Amino acid sequence: MTLIKYVVIRILLMIPTLFGVISITFLIIQFVPGGPVEHYLAMQKLNATGEVSTALTSKNKVIEYQTISEEQVEAIKKIYGFDQPLLTRYAATVKNLILFDFGVSYYQQGSVASVILTKLPVSISLGVWTFLLTYLFAIPLGISKAIRAGSVFDNASTTLLLIMYSVPGFILAIALIALFGGGGALPLFPLRGITSDNWEELTMIGKLLDYLWHIFLPIVCLSLSGFAFISLLTKNSILDEVEKQYVLIARAKGLTESKVFYRHLLPNASIPILTGFPTQFLFAFFSGNLLIEIIFSLDGLGLLGYEAAINRDYPILLALIFLFSIVALVGKLITDILYIIVDPRINFNSHK
Repeated sequence: MTLIKYVVIRILLMIPTLFGVISITFLIIQFVPGGPVEHYLAMQKLNATGEVSTALTSKNKVIEYQTISEEQVEAIKKIYGFDQPLLTRYAATVKNLILFDFGVSYYQQGSVASVILTKLPVSISLGVWTFLLTYLFAIPLGISKAIRAGSVFDNASTTLLLIMYSVPGFILAIALIALFGGGGALPLFPLRGITSDNWEELTMIGKLLDYLWHIFLPIVCLSLSGFAFISLLTKNSILDEVEKQYVLIARAKGLTESKVFYRHLLPNASIPILTGFPTQFLFAFFSGNLLIEIIFSLDGLGLLGYEAAINRDYPILLALIFLFSIVALVGKLITDILYIIVDPRINFNSHK
């Protein structure tokens, strides 16, 4: 099997996978209690009386507690498209997602695509900085640990990395805010947002510094776990290669340790690390950490998805799940292709 044939087969397999994701998501949101219609009626009750109705899941109860007629309920259903049969709504949903027509948000102003685009810069900032800082610092540290394996530096840094890996990001976020956030013990960083209120009035350098000032604590919280993982992975990958035969042969030929390490050992040890690049890089543009975004009041895709679930904004939920699924599948495909490029020992014909 050639590489091109393999890629074509993998792309064809993505179609039923996406179809399954869309189908399962659609069915789940159709039967979740308190859909958009009930949520709308409850919000009308709240706006009218200042009290939230206790009946969010039963249409009859909502009608009982609110002075709204059956005709008005049916009109509201028509607005959200729930007057159509289930299969009709399902077919329309699949068709629109395939055409990347995500429709209009139930509760946000504007189309779903425009809403996602407005939130994307925050998620890009979080993801790209996390990705870059994790790999730029973790790989050199892992190499240093492998070279000095068993030393005090290696043992001490391993202990620290394991602690960093085990601490949840949101716990660290709360601790950092308590220590360094505005009003904390050392109020060095802002509590919320990605820029200051006067950001437009600042100079170019001032805008950059203000942006970095706001993003520092969230990036620290998002980076530590991945930083620890990549560092330990780099070290262990190198140590796994040290005793292999090709390394022993290279040393027997009289090559210096530097040439053995950088010309032979390191390229092979880098395979598990390099093949993770595509997935991590693609997710950097779409991923959002919900808890971190909530804690630091960052208006990104994670917070958007959470608010869409709370408000039963189904078009946004479906669009986000659809896009995340595509990113995951494409990232996995690129990872497998990169495996083949960096490791020519892989032979498709052996798996017939």
